[in-house]
Amino acid sequence: MTAPTAPAHPLRCLVTGATGYLGGRLVPELLAAGHSVRCLVRDPGRLRDHAWRARVEAARGDVTRPDTLPGAFAGIDVAYYLVHSLGTGRDFEETDRAAARAFGEAAARAGVRRIVYLGGLLPRGVPPHELSPHLRSRAEVGRVLRSCGVPTAELRAAVIIGSGSASFEMLRYLTERLPVMVTPSWVGTRIQPIAVHDVLRHLTGAALLPPEVNRAFDLGGPEVLTYREMMQRYAAVAGLPHRVILPVPVLTPRLSSLWVGLVTPVPNRLARPLVESLRHEVVCGEHDIARYVPDPPGGLTGFDRAVELALHRIRDADVTTRWSSASVPGAPSDPLPTDPDWAGGSLYQDVRERRVGAPPAELWRVVEGIGGENGWYSFPLAWTLRGLLDRLAGGVGLRRGRRDPARLRIGDSLDFWRVEEIERGRLLRLRAEMRLPGLAWLELSVGPDGDGGSRYRQRALFHPHGLAGHAYWWSIAPFHAAVFGGMARRIAERAEAARQEAAPRGATIT
Repeated sequence: MTAPTAPAHPLRCLVTGATGYLGGRLVPELLAAGHSVRCLVRDPGRLRDHAWRARVEAARGDVTRPDTLPGAFAGIDVAYYLVHSLGTGRDFEETDRAAARAFGEAAARAGVRRIVYLGGLLPRGVPPHELSPHLRSRAEVGRVLRSCGVPTAELRAAVIIGSGSASFEMLRYLTERLPVMVTPSWVGTRIQPIAVHDVLRHLTGAALLPPEVNRAFDLGGPEVLTYREMMQRYAAVAGLPHRVILPVPVLTPRLSSLWVGLVTPVPNRLARPLVESLRHEVVCGEHDIARYVPDPPGGLTGFDRAVELALHRIRDADVTTRWSSASVPGAPSDPLPTDPDWAGGSLYQDVRERRVGAPPAELWRVVEGIGGENGWYSFPLAWTLRGLLDRLAGGVGLRRGRRDPARLRIGDSLDFWRVEEIERGRLLRLRAEMRLPGLAWLELSVGPDGDGGSRYRQRALFHPHGLAGHAYWWSIAPFHAAVFGGMARRIAERAEAARQEAAPRGATIT
């Protein structure tokens, strides 16, 4: 069997999940290979700040709404299915099944030549009813797509090692934060991790598979390791002391996910399927994909090298996408109401304004740097407690941090917020993704004051849902002065301090 050759003309590719971790990295790989790309997204605005945005077409649609799909498939040769509804509720398996069926049927009607789907590596010899709901659903999606009439390549990968992946972040934080660990028994499970750029290489190459290929392929790196070995190898690459790992058999997947959620930024709803997937050995049963997409001359990337590359990206603040790039399932997506006399109901506001003795550019740097390691400039204990309460309620908590320490883009997660709008140098609007009885936004704006300084304006907005929402707003109102007032004051002070530090030695700023 020979490897596929480049097509006579560029392929037209449809990518779902382009705002997510892998989709956001696959798009530039397809473009670099000479293909044209159309992204199927619920909100095309989420693509605006990506470096490749001007080179792709955006189609508004949703795989869970079949009526939105036909236009997106027009003229498409290869369709990538990189979405799933994990975490949307107890019916997520049926939601996944229906979405895959609608996607496959729309592709068949449009004459698409190939579907490429990234699923999960399945343990050999384990019956479907013993699989975790997550893996069972991923396998079912693959079966649905392969039976839709369009040749489908289902690529099955286990743990993906790359900067920003949920699996890597879980491994990283567990290893770095716990020099001595009492761990569940699954740390002894054998796994075949694979580097993210090898996954992307296979996804890109799968576009050129011969039309008769309609099957699943196992994807894995060159090494089979236990999770314990992965943690020890990570520690060695990161320059950490040897970790003491004490496995115990009593931690169930649910308890394990709570433990992972406590130690790492990965929330319980995502930690649980990751943990459940580690109960069984996940090792490749074949490497047939190499017959079509040959391994690189030096072979697939080893575990240590994959960790080195990921850490290098993190240290250089060059993480292009993260596990939190995708919207949180079930999170509110309503835009901020702009009508002053909004008819949607009550809209509570807390507004703070200050004159700042620093130029707008300096103030903006402070505003855009908010969150993550920099914190929220006010009452740290209150923010920490709110984040902890959110995690206990099953939310994302305050530890998702930032993708980049200095710059934000639309769609970025920022602790338990998401960037809804950014007008560089002028406006930052965040939408809350914590568990709330309503919808909430935080809007920070910067403008000149005419005297070389700036005007800072801050609005916290809340649209309550029912009586619980109104009760929530008024219960926290007494703390607004400390939290929101303190935030405005500290942001102003930070910008003024930065101006003083930037002034030439001996100069006097008036």
